[in-house]
Amino acid sequence: MQYTIESRQLTSEYTHRAPSQGEPQRTMIEASDPGEAISRFVHQDHSELVSFTNPRPGSESIATVRKNDIVFLVRVYAG
Repeated sequence: MQYTIESRQLTSEYTHRAPSQGEPQRTMIEASDPGEAISRFVHQDHSELVSFTNPRPGSESIATVRKNDIVFLVRVYAG
């Protein structure tokens, strides 16, 4: 199944910069479920998974990912 991963910068741990106001970055990933999709995204992006919530099948999953000193809000959904 194909999943869309949307990531948006939240803040910088050290500089406490405001989140960027641009469009979220989108990535398409083939995976068997949202958990596998976020794992592949984290691996490909050389980042660290901080939290992951997968409420129920068919709904979007939400993750927090850290790369270097920047934290991202990540949405995972089918399609």
